[in-house]
Order: sequence, then structure tokens, then C-alpha cells
Amino acid sequence: MPYPEEAEGFQVDSPETFTTFHKRFFKLKPFGDYDVDIKIEACGVCGSDVHTVSGGWGAQKFPLCVGHAEIIGRAIRVGPKVTLIKEGERVGVGAQSYSCGECKQCKNENETYCPVLMIDTYGAQWPETGIVSQGGYSSHIRTHEHWVFPIPEALETNIVAPMLCAGLTAYSPLVRNGAGPGKKVGIVGLGGIGHFGVMFAKALGAETWAISRSRAKEADALKLGADGYIATAEEGWEKAHRCSFDLIINCANSSEGFDLEKYLSMMDVHGRWISVGLPEEAGQVIKAQNLIANGVLIGASHLGSRREMLEMLQLAAEKGLKSWVEELQIGEEGLQEAMLRMKQGDVHYRFTLTGYDKVFNS
Repeated sequence: MPYPEEAEGFQVDSPETFTTFHKRFFKLKPFGDYDVDIKIEACGVCGSDVHTVSGGWGAQKFPLCVGHAEIIGRAIRVGPKVTLIKEGERVGVGAQSYSCGECKQCKNENETYCPVLMIDTYGAQWPETGIVSQGGYSSHIRTHEHWVFPIPEALETNIVAPMLCAGLTAYSPLVRNGAGPGKKVGIVGLGGIGHFGVMFAKALGAETWAISRSRAKEADALKLGADGYIATAEEGWEKAHRCSFDLIINCANSSEGFDLEKYLSMMDVHGRWISVGLPEEAGQVIKAQNLIANGVLIGASHLGSRREMLEMLQLAAEKGLKSWVEELQIGEEGLQEAMLRMKQGDVHYRFTLTGYDKVFNS
């Protein structure tokens, strides 16, 4: 039974078979007054996809079609009460598809922190129906209008897709923590999220430093706009920067061998260390003794608001910012390659799945 009752997508059945994808139909949730149906044209591949299907983030509701919310397509149907999106418009969907809309957090543009009802774009269960949300490795997606975003014409579909999750994950903590002219900002981990961190921190006007283990990515960091580069494998790497950073965004996907004390020593008084990466292994031990020398503040960030998404996309359009992507054909082979290479960290710096019209006919 094809669209509009069902979508067709590529599902994984278990962590043990996370590189094996099966093309199947699955149910969409009932269409609501505020819903938008999107025919997908491209989708980014996020580290979250790999963590989810490989079991790194615990039990999941299999079978599952991932595709973490870096979805670009056309709005082909809008509900009778939709005012934010027009039929035929090119739009995107991020990592979240719903929140309650009524609590304090939702009303204060903190909807990604809603404590009442959070529906992720895939792997969450819609209330009352029991239907599990499915992601962007599919023909269509149905999403509440608040979580559907018009895409500026200046941004190419395959290039903008990764901004819908990875880009926003970097952008939100930057703007919420004052990145801008006169501020020194560090980005730890020059990967899928980190390359956006460097790009957006510089675009916001901050003095921007990339921080990585070796010098292997220094040339890339400078091309992305970094003003400086720190290689943490070098002796005394932190000493020249003690008490100088206003903000450091930690985008690292691993905490192995992570000397947190040295990183924190680089923070200015009451500087902010904000984590956005979610490593599978245990994190670092945090001692008060490591915080008191400069009164450093430690926090984290989750995605970003609708307003921040729209501002980020506009900034990218105005500044001509582009994700660094490799394109892969969606299908069993392309998805297997994406999972294996993501697991090995072999991507420069994001994948975008394309060729949807070749594999989905509905």
C-alpha cells in the first residue's frame, strides 16, 4: 500500500545486522491538520544513525528506517491549518518532529528541551497510534509544520542537507553562548559537526580555533575559516592558551584518551565548555579542583529551536557557506558503505544520500 497511507524505505532489523538494509513499506502516522507531507529528494547520514542501528545507544524499536533528520524534499501536501509551509515548497526536516508546544520550554523557544512530549524524527512512538517514527532513508516523511523548514534558494539540496542536524547542533550553542566579535572560540573535533562549528563560529565573527589530536586536518580547518589550530598530541599544547577561550564547543565523537583538565585550563574565567558530541564510551571524571582555577562552566546542548534553524540557514545563504559532503546513491549498497565508513570515521566530512528518484517510484 503506497503513499499516502505508507512510505517506502530502507530498514535495519537488528544491531547484529546493522549494515543490512531491507527495502519495505511502513505505515505513516494519521495525517493531521498541522501536518506536512514531504517527498524526499536527499538525506544526510549522521553519526546518530550508526550509533542507533549498531546498538551503541542501547535498545531501539526495530525494524527501523533511520536517516537522522537531514532531510530535504518537496512539500506535496499540507494540512488545512498549516500556515508556515506552502505546497510545492522545498523544505527540510531536522532531528525532531514534535514537542508538546504548550509547556514553558516550548513557549520560550526551547522546544528541543520539551519535558512533556518529544518525538524524534525516527525511533520514537507516536502517542495513541503506537506507530514508530521512521527517518529519511525513505520516500516520504510526515511532520508537524513547526518542524518543517523552508530552504533558501541559494542553498543547494545536497549541500544543505547535513546542516539540518549537524549544522544546527553546532550553531545553537555558538549563538546561545555568545560567539561573535571579540570572543575566542574553540571547536574540538573536526568531523561532521565540528567542521560546521568552525564555519559558523567564523561566520559569526569570533576568533576561531580548531582543536584536534594531530595536524592531519589543519589545512582543512584553515580552509573552513579557522584563525588557528591546536594539535593535542603535541607536548604542552594547552600552555600558550591558558585562560584565553571564552567558549569551547566539544564536538568529539570519542572520549578515549581525553585529558579534560588540560582543555579546561584554556578557558577564561567563567568561560563555557559545551558538549554536543555523544560518545558511546564513558565520559571523563569531572573534579571541582579542575574547575575552580578559572571558574569554568560546563554544559551541553541539544539541537536548536525553529528560530535558530531559520537564522542558521539564512546565515549560510548570505555567507555562501557550504557543507563538505560526499554523495552516495541511496540503496542497499550505498547505505552499507555509509555505515561502514562512518563506523571507521572515513568521511570528509558528511555523507548525503541522493538518487531518490531512481529507487522510489511513489
